[in-house]
Amino acid sequence: MTFKDLNLLRNIEQALLDEGYELPTPIQQQAIPVILEENDLVGCAQTGTGKTAAFAIPILNSLHHIVGSAKKVKYIRTLVITPTRELALQVGESFDTYGKYTNIRQLTIFGGVNQTPQVDQLKKGVDVLIATPGRLLDLHKQGFINLDHLHHLVLDEADLMLDMGFINDVKKIIKLTPDNRQTLLFSATMPIAIRELADTFLTNPKYVSVAPVSSTAEKVKQQLYNVDKADKRKLLYHLIRNENLSNVLVFTRTKHGADNVVKALKKNGVEAGVIHGDKSQSARQRMLDAFKNKEISVLVATDIAARGIDIESLPYVINFDLPNIPETYVHRIGRTGRAGNEGLAISFCSKDELPYLKDIEKLIRMKIKVIDGHPYPYAETAGEKPEQQKPDLRNKKTNQRSGKSKSRKSDASKKNKKRWY
Repeated sequence: MTFKDLNLLRNIEQALLDEGYELPTPIQQQAIPVILEENDLVGCAQTGTGKTAAFAIPILNSLHHIVGSAKKVKYIRTLVITPTRELALQVGESFDTYGKYTNIRQLTIFGGVNQTPQVDQLKKGVDVLIATPGRLLDLHKQGFINLDHLHHLVLDEADLMLDMGFINDVKKIIKLTPDNRQTLLFSATMPIAIRELADTFLTNPKYVSVAPVSSTAEKVKQQLYNVDKADKRKLLYHLIRNENLSNVLVFTRTKHGADNVVKALKKNGVEAGVIHGDKSQSARQRMLDAFKNKEISVLVATDIAARGIDIESLPYVINFDLPNIPETYVHRIGRTGRAGNEGLAISFCSKDELPYLKDIEKLIRMKIKVIDGHPYPYAETAGEKPEQQKPDLRNKKTNQRSGKSKSRKSDASKKNKKRWY
């Protein structure tokens, strides 16, 4: 199947040709016809499978018939809800790219920035609104957003919205939209809460699922380094310098951990940057642009911040911390090996992370290749006896001073021998 076989409008086809798109990805092949037929849809596809285009292309195709001339009054016809600013910007760029030969206007709104420019654009009228939940509800409460004319509602990265605690806000937003809307829900995973959401707010939805979350890209080479937790930063620097790694995306479990990794790299002369939830939107975007433009060689990120990163030729992903959710591992390494390119996913595993490794290997149904011979292996424990702790001698001395009988001293001694620090 080619995009021509989907019978899209000529100006949409031309925009796709400009981008070099000829063959739709599996999720696009399945989702686009369903959306064009105006059915509700639940799509399960992991990061990097082209799901943004899977809903943006058919929506633009449908909106062009509705919107037509630029002189018509602009109502919000499509609402896309995303959990993070980065994802919202990414979706907005896609609508601009695929809709560049149409009169369809899109606006991306999110919190953490001055609302005035966003409100000014809303007053001028937009056809497609991409928004994070908090800013959308805020501007609706202020009377700047009217969803009465909505045709399409898209819930993107629904599982991440669940993880971030946005589901209640999403339910509020859904209730603000017309009952006869077309609803599209996309998620990388399908936990019970997401299925319940689909059952509640979608009407006879079609289900499509591509590249199950348990699968890892064939062109991604996976390696595992067993390393003591205290030596992880040393190992990271060692690999970057000795293996000449550049354009590396590093994942940490916490924001504090991400900051510490960047400090350590900079101290050793590595150009590195960080993005996480505590950084302002402008700072995150500047850092992401610097990474894309190769002004910095290493970008350290938490999972939530990294969901909006879309780089086709990313060669390296390093799991500085193994994720405690095995599906997250698949999402992380899916950042590399895209668009037919090869990629390398490196994971550091400390002893306390061995249960996470076991869950990951169970999910992906394979053993990750362990790399031996690096300078920071686990500390030697073979043949070592558990460290014996000294008995509490204070009671013994007290008993001696208090003139206790020999037998009582003996009893106390036996008792204390069982009491280790």
